[in-house]
Amino acid sequence: MTPTPTATLVARDWAEIQERMLVPLYEAVYDRLEVGPGDRLLDLDCGAGLPLLLAAGRGAVATGVEADPARRALARERLLEVLAAPPEPPAPPRPYDALLAFSPAPAALDAALPAVRRGGAVVLADWGPAERCTVPSVLGGGPAPRDLDALVERAGLRPDGSGRVFCPFGYADVDSAVRGLLSTGLYDATDDADGAADPVLAEKELAEALHPFERSDGAVWLPNIFRYVIARVD
Repeated sequence: MTPTPTATLVARDWAEIQERMLVPLYEAVYDRLEVGPGDRLLDLDCGAGLPLLLAAGRGAVATGVEADPARRALARERLLEVLAAPPEPPAPPRPYDALLAFSPAPAALDAALPAVRRGGAVVLADWGPAERCTVPSVLGGGPAPRDLDALVERAGLRPDGSGRVFCPFGYADVDSAVRGLLSTGLYDATDDADGAADPVLAEKELAEALHPFERSDGAVWLPNIFRYVIARVD
């Protein structure tokens, strides 16, 4: 499937503006797991591949899963291995040591778990407490964070710790913030009279919602806390 020009532009906004906002989360998880040379990681919804690049920088072998063809194409431009769907139970050399997933759907998690070795880590992450997260309110509420502990229990995994990470979303100006946040796909754009999303109106509404977070130099600062849980495959 070939991405449309619009989809490609949105994916580039994700890669160039938004993706880096989650670096503190990725680094905290990799530190916690002591990711290093020889480790094999599988990352669900890897976007344009930044979490894979960070893992590779530590010497790990990282594979991504990304359903969006435009983001997947950008990740592959970085010479990364990115799949359209979770792999089947792996052939040699060996299964994955860790599975990483941000706000995973239960079905996607179920599909990926067979690729993880026994004793391997499964890391699930999502927004933290509502009172500690600015972005969901700016996005009109956004999706409610998933109950990560319930996902662990449902999947039959063994809990093995959790943590919280400060991930502020900082932008040079309102325009960059609008482009970055729209690239997440989380903003519930206002529909026009025909029931179709109106991108111009969406940009205007989002810019207005961001004004309270605009600093004197024009930068936009949106503090957030993210939560992650670690579980093990028995």
